[in-house]
Parts: sequence; C-alpha cells; structure tokens
Amino acid sequence: MNAVSRTSWRVEGMDCASCVAKVTKAVERLPGVSDIEVNLMGERLTVSLAPREGDAEAVRRQVEALGYKITPLASGQMAPSQPPQSHGQHDHDHAGHAHGALHAHSHDRPADKGRSWYATSKARLVWALGAVVAAAWIAAHLLPTASYALYLTATLIAILPFGRRAVALARAGSPFSIETLMVTAALGAAIIGAAEEAALVVLLFAVGEMLEGVAAGRARAGIQALVDLMPKNALRLRANGETETVPADRLSVGDRVLVRPGDRVPCDGAIREGNSSLDESPVTGESVPVSRGPGEPVVAGSINTDGVLQVEVTAAGADSTLSRIARLVEQATASRGRTQRFIERFSNVWTPGAMAISALVIVVPPLFLGGEWGTWVYRGLALLLVACPCALVISVPASMASGLSAGARRGLLVKGGSALEAIGGAHTIAFDKTGTLTAGHPRVTDILPADGQREEELLRLAAGVEASSSHPLARAILRAAEARALTPPPTSEAVAIPGKAVSARIGGALVAVGSPSWAAGELSSEFAGAVTRWEAEGKTAVVVTREGAPIGIIAMRDEPRPDAAEGIAALKQLGVGAVMLTGDNPRTGAAIANSLGLEVKASLLPDDKLREIGALKARGPVVMVGDGINDAPALAAATAGVAMGGGTDVALEAADAALMKDRVTGIAELVELSRATLANVKANVTIAVGLKLAFLLTTVTGTTGLWVAILADTGATVLVTLNALRLLAWKPKHR
Repeated sequence: MNAVSRTSWRVEGMDCASCVAKVTKAVERLPGVSDIEVNLMGERLTVSLAPREGDAEAVRRQVEALGYKITPLASGQMAPSQPPQSHGQHDHDHAGHAHGALHAHSHDRPADKGRSWYATSKARLVWALGAVVAAAWIAAHLLPTASYALYLTATLIAILPFGRRAVALARAGSPFSIETLMVTAALGAAIIGAAEEAALVVLLFAVGEMLEGVAAGRARAGIQALVDLMPKNALRLRANGETETVPADRLSVGDRVLVRPGDRVPCDGAIREGNSSLDESPVTGESVPVSRGPGEPVVAGSINTDGVLQVEVTAAGADSTLSRIARLVEQATASRGRTQRFIERFSNVWTPGAMAISALVIVVPPLFLGGEWGTWVYRGLALLLVACPCALVISVPASMASGLSAGARRGLLVKGGSALEAIGGAHTIAFDKTGTLTAGHPRVTDILPADGQREEELLRLAAGVEASSSHPLARAILRAAEARALTPPPTSEAVAIPGKAVSARIGGALVAVGSPSWAAGELSSEFAGAVTRWEAEGKTAVVVTREGAPIGIIAMRDEPRPDAAEGIAALKQLGVGAVMLTGDNPRTGAAIANSLGLEVKASLLPDDKLREIGALKARGPVVMVGDGINDAPALAAATAGVAMGGGTDVALEAADAALMKDRVTGIAELVELSRATLANVKANVTIAVGLKLAFLLTTVTGTTGLWVAILADTGATVLVTLNALRLLAWKPKHR
C-alpha cells in the first residue's frame, strides 16, 4: 500500500526535444515525483509517485500550465493514436480552459490530428501573424508617420502567446527557454525603434515552430503506420459455424476467426483449417509471400493473399506481435543515445551562456570602447536570436526517430538511440550457431544405400522405426520421408536402446537405426569411409540395419540458413569482423564456420561465451547475435545484443534489437541503418552549428540584422528536418 506507484499520461502538443526538457524540468520540481520519462514520439509522460507525497493532480496542473493537453493513461496503455473527442469537443474544451489560448498557439492541438500541415492551428497562427504584419506594412506605406505605431501593435499582438508561454516556463523552472530569447529580442527591438524587424522576428519564429510540428508529425507517422496495420474488426466464428463481426481488440485466446483472401490477419494465431500464402512484409519486412497451412503460426497484420483460413487466436490486441512492435518502437524513441544526451546537456548551457554574451555585447563596447548604444543594443538582440538552439536541439532526435521508424518498416526492431549507435560502431559481430546461423533443426543431407537397396525404401524403413520418437534426428528422417511422399510402414515391438539405437519389427524383420559406433563391427569399408567423411563435414550419421546387417547409412546436419553466407559476406564488405561462438563440438563448428567463411570458437559453455565476449570487447565494440532463448547472458554482456526470433516474446524482450525475419543478412542491414542514421545525425549537427557560427560572426560585425538572424535559425530547422526525414525512405544497399 505504501509502494511507489508508476503513473502515465498522454501529453499532446510536444513537437521537439526542447518540449521534452521543459516538461521534465517542470515536473521534477514537484515533491514526491521521481524517475521521470518523457517520450516525444509517443506523446507520453511516466513518473513514479511516492506514497502520500506524490500528487498526480499536481503533475497534471504543472504540465497544463506549460500549455500542453494532458490525459491519464491506464497501466500498460499506449497513447491513443486519435483523440477520443470530436474536433468540435476539443475546440470547446480549449475555449473553456485558462490555458486554452496558450496551447492553441504554442503546440499541436488534438483537433489537428489528421489535418494537413497547412490547416493546423500552428499554420493558422502563421497565416494570421502574416496577415497582421502585411497589414501593418501596407498601412505604414499609406501613413508613413504612423508606421512605428502600426508595427509596434503588430509585434505586441504577435508576441502575446509566446510571452505567456515564456512566463509559464519561467515559473515552472525554465527561465532560459527559447521563447524567452525570442520575446526578449523582439521587445528590445521594438523599444529601440526596430518595430518592423521585431514583427518579422515573431512571424519567422512562428514559422519555425510550425516546421517543428511538421517534423514531429512525420516521425510519429512511422509509428502510427505500424498501429494502422492492425485491422479494426475481425470475423469471429460461432459454434454453429456462422460468423459475427467484432472489434479485433475484443478477441480472446481460443477464439476462432475467419480470414478471407485480401484480409489482414487480426491476431496472432495458429491455422486450424485452410492453406494460403501470407504477405508478412508489413511485420517482418519479408517481401516474398510465405505458404502457411494447418498447425502453422500467423502474425497479426499479415495479409492473406489467396485461400480462406480459420485461425485460432493465441494473442490479440495489445498482446499481438504487431502491437508489441509498435509499443517497443514508441519506447525506443524515448531512449536517448550518447550523442543526443550530449546535445541536450550542451543546449542547457548554451542558452544562458548566449544571454550572458549578448549582455556583454550590448554593454562592453559602449562603456569601454566608445561604441554607440543603439548599434550595440541592436547587435546584442540579434545575437540572442542567433543563439536560439531550435535546430541543434531537434537535429538528433529527428534523425533517430526517422531511423528507428525506417528500420521497423523493414523488420529491423531497435530499442533506442543507444543501441542504434552501438550497432553501427561494432568492430565484431559474434554469432551463436544453432538457431542463428543455422535453421535450428537437422535435416537429411546424404543417403547411401547398400547394394540392391533403393534410397526411398531405406528412408521409408528408417521413418517407420523413428515414427514414435521425438528426437531431433528422428524428426529429420520423418521430414525427409514426408518430403518424398513416403508413408512409414506399420511397426511392432518398438524398443529404444538409450544413446545407441532404436529398433522395431517391420514385416516380420527386425529393423534398427543406430549410431555408427553401435554398428561398427558390421560396417563395410565403404560405409566406414562415408561415416568418417561425413563426420569430418560436421554431419551426424546413423546406420540402418535389418536383422543385424547394415542396409544403408543416412547423414544429417543442422544446415546453415540459406542466406547465412551472404550475410557474413555483407558484413565483411562493411569492414566488420564475424566470429561464431558455439557449444557444439569443434569438428561440427569448424565445418559450418568454414562453409560460411568466418572464425569459430567451439565447445563453449555459457560462462565460456561470456569470457569470449569480454575478450572481443577489449578489441572494440561487440554485437552478439543469438536466438533470444538460451543466449541471454551473452546478449546482455555484449555492447549490443540482437535476437533472431521471428517475433517471439523472448526475441522481442531479451536484446537491444530484434530481427522480425530470421535473416542473417538482416545483421548487415542493421549495421547499414545505424551508420546511415549516425551520418544523418552528424550532418544535422554540422548544419545547425555551422549556420550558428557563421551568423554569429555576421551579427557581431553588423553585416546581418534581427530578421536575418531568426531566418537563419528557421532555415537551419528546415534543413535538419528535411535531412532527417530522408531516413524514412532508407533502404539497404542492393547485394
């Protein structure tokens, strides 16, 4: 009862990293509030409230005072993609609250959801301010003597919403906000007689805010696109065979649903009746439809292309693979990488530092160098505008959000900026073998019958003996027989000799399948040579006997995935080393590794794998790739862990990243995505800082003035935004 409670709200209207900092700083001042997490892309605020001291209502009031709309979320609930009220209701709500005007002018309104950027409240503010400034410009030309008064009026009208926000932020603990810089510069310009430029400053600042809203909306669209893949309704089958249309989130485990050709699968489930091809590209990034039949799994959001399917629900609603992906991507955008954290710390120092330097520029030349007060006050105010860190603050999160969304669309799920940075800088990729580089189950690779025997008959007899066994080698023989349409014969007197052989009577004769050592004394030189050769290739051989006489041998191996060699080659092209860490014997490990062209460390126990990861990390960052089930310690010990699990719960939760499709080539794609994102971040920071430094010089020397200074900041915001949005169209290089 006295435990700390974790509480979440949806916060509507945050459009840049500066908003995140403002909300965080305001809420952390409240008593009993700790562990504050603000998710820009997910529009989510989560805090821990101490018993008796933490007050959820105080949090709500504090955030509303900043001009944001805040709504409580139930535990585990994602921020809804659409506002629950109609547009009209939202308009009414805003009109009835004290913060309504501020919110309408400063942040994205809920009623703007789904509207084109030019029809949002921010855009309408820009058009209104533009009209006011244009009217002042026309009137000033008609009445030149009244030009100052007209521009001053336009400035005061335009500056009102931003001034209110600056005051609210100062009260909440953020006196050095971007709004404070802009309002101070505009008012100062108006006071020294530069009212025309002051009006332009406010107008251009509003344009910059509108562009930030566009950028945030585009980045959120990547997450919303995942949510929109989930069908809203499902055809649930009743006991009498009839169907009823129900909301997909009302499905329960055990329900059966009908999925017609062209429908999206509304849940995770298993096919009970029907065969079809499913397009899983929305979830896994795999462009080729895959065939599915009775007993096989399907994932929510995939598209049924031809046959009619009856699917039994195994997970629905928030528990489905697609919903978990959307939730994890949303959470990932709140995870800040090293670069982003540095930029945020830098901007916290930058703004008050810029105000101090601006004050020195205003005071020092007139007092000590004989400068003219009006000139240096003007230049100091312009310097304030140059110092606005809008473009710098948005440069990193915009790139990261775009990169994470682009990866999710291709089945590359990365859990945040830190993981994305680490993967691109990897010196070595360490792979588990079974289930990662290989399919995870053996298959028949060679069949050698004795003279007078046919392959099909040998395989049929072996399948008959193994029919009741669940051993992986037995399953491989049965799959091979099924692939050749061979029906195992009836058996009797089945007996297992643990670790050696399995036998049964078929047609009156005793047939056995056992290890080469068990049948060693009966093997011909041809069979013995084949066993030696196959075992050197990492294969497992079994001997089939009838009445004690060998009638053939069968070899099996857990084969590499079809794209494993291509994936390793792709990593080498990127200059990244690869090594296989396996608990298998050295002979089998070497055979698989040699066929793929990578190093191998074999016979490793879990503790041995950890030591190998530690040794590799001493040479540089290491990414560990495993199946997400038995590799958890190694995944955690590496610089970053990647799970190949096809969307399983363990794969999604165990590592820093997950491949939704079991493709080894996906690792190289992750490295490419990371490097593309980091290159985009560097370009954005260079643009933002470069323009600031250039206009810092031109401002101090008097080459450029107030409106050019704010235009430079707006221009930098436009450039970094457009550059970040390029990542949404990212695709891996063709191989």
